[in-house]
Amino acid sequence: MSESEIKKMDEDESLDDEVEEEVQKDSVEIKEKRKSPKQEETPGKEKWGVAHIFSSYNNTIIHMTDLTGAETIALSSGGVHVNADRYESSPFAAMKAANAVVESAKTKGFTALHIRVRAVGGVGSRVPGPGAQAAIRALARGGFKIGRIDDVTPIPHDTTRKKGGKRGRRV
Repeated sequence: MSESEIKKMDEDESLDDEVEEEVQKDSVEIKEKRKSPKQEETPGKEKWGVAHIFSSYNNTIIHMTDLTGAETIALSSGGVHVNADRYESSPFAAMKAANAVVESAKTKGFTALHIRVRAVGGVGSRVPGPGAQAAIRALARGGFKIGRIDDVTPIPHDTTRKKGGKRGRRV
């Protein structure tokens, strides 16, 4: 082989290398364009929600919303998970309800939550029922990061009038 033929082959190989590099760059650009919005999110970013726990002596209701409270993410009550009415407010029923909310919220991508506990308030009991503590524990064990826990029981600043009228309930 002559030197001119060798130079010609080297030029052809260098052109092939350049073409390959361009093709690889184009394929990388196409792959980057195809990425979905879910892949672009950083894994360290948290999605916050609010768990509203209403706990009375008759039932425990767990209602999870987004931060504004406008969109319901999950809702469950203790009465759905037990058969007898007397067990609706039990810690077991509250735990089952909280686990149902956890599963639903996890599938929707929530990783952290604030908790708002509410009792009946007003003329009723100002102390949350027996299911509130169990519900909070179940939410924490569900793998959520807990932000703040607030008591939002409505408490009157003067008094609210009990039902029954001026002369009370006559038996």
